[in-house]
Amino acid sequence: MTIRGMRSAGVLAAVMALTVTGAASATAQVSGIDRGVVQAGLDKIAADGATGVQARVTGRGESFTARGGVVEVGGHRPVPTNGHFRIGSITKTFVSTVTLQLVGEGKVGLDTPVSTYLPGLLPDGDAITVRHLLQHTSGLYNYTNAMPLDPAGFETIRFKHYEPRELVAMATSRPLDFPPGTKWNYSNTNYIVIGLLIEQVTGAPYEQAVRDRILRPLHLSHTSLPGDRVTVPHPHAHGYLQPTSPPVDVTALNPSWGWAAGEMISTTADLDRFMSALLQGKLLAPAQLAELTKSLPFTQGYGLGIAEIPLPCGVTVYGHDGGIPGYASVAVSTKDTKTRLELSITTGPVAGEFSGIGEVIDEVFCP
Repeated sequence: MTIRGMRSAGVLAAVMALTVTGAASATAQVSGIDRGVVQAGLDKIAADGATGVQARVTGRGESFTARGGVVEVGGHRPVPTNGHFRIGSITKTFVSTVTLQLVGEGKVGLDTPVSTYLPGLLPDGDAITVRHLLQHTSGLYNYTNAMPLDPAGFETIRFKHYEPRELVAMATSRPLDFPPGTKWNYSNTNYIVIGLLIEQVTGAPYEQAVRDRILRPLHLSHTSLPGDRVTVPHPHAHGYLQPTSPPVDVTALNPSWGWAAGEMISTTADLDRFMSALLQGKLLAPAQLAELTKSLPFTQGYGLGIAEIPLPCGVTVYGHDGGIPGYASVAVSTKDTKTRLELSITTGPVAGEFSGIGEVIDEVFCP
């Protein structure tokens, strides 16, 4: 699996690539989720190059946690089922939720140019709207593509502090990838700009808006926005750069280069509560909840900070994945929130495809 920036394409690809097993199990009569099948999938992930993996499953009248692998390379301690982990781009779903709350309050317009709120920040700010940013249709160059995030280069920036406007400048030094609103391309730059927009509109750090509007109301006490803090709260498993020999433990890093696009830390329990509350309309008014999940024909099912993912068995799930050096994660749910899955992988020094993710998702969502 390849991690580039704050998105783990391998995790989401595994969700969308379910073909044979999903179709086969769609006809099976199953009254409950087979924990043995879930455990086998997690063990397969660990055997395929992960250091460890933890999952939280809700569905068919039951809820449980499971795990595979170990806390750190060479050790024997099992991964904690309540462990903290870096969630990477799942941060975007939190940030989009705050933005849509501001839309509902009349403080932000989805189809208003960015230059209205942040004059001079973007050379094409008059043509790029808030919706374009949230949906990755702005055409802005992805700044993480210009950063040394490969194993050889990451150590040179691992503990470096980045300012948000410095990250935006990396992107705006390049031309747009395409005219705004005409194509879709995942770009972390979009959510750095959204973070700055939230700060401009609220008059406070974007982190405070996330805490006040989401974390505190939902009592997500194990979710944090670390800023320059390099450590992950205990308990946690260790993540490693891929591929490296000898192993390079990158559990400690400065996530300021991810900021509003991917800096957050959470647990499967907190992510589960967030996704459930979000899709049940507890955080957004009906009009904004509808906008959240509204995709366009060319956006690959991506709405405004959340993706709609049709599985071959006929079930559609909604959620996001995330990747940051050392960690890969996914949080997905059916729209009615009756079936949910949160999963965190701590990557090992050997790269793997982690096909066991598909087996877990198939067992959870395809009865």
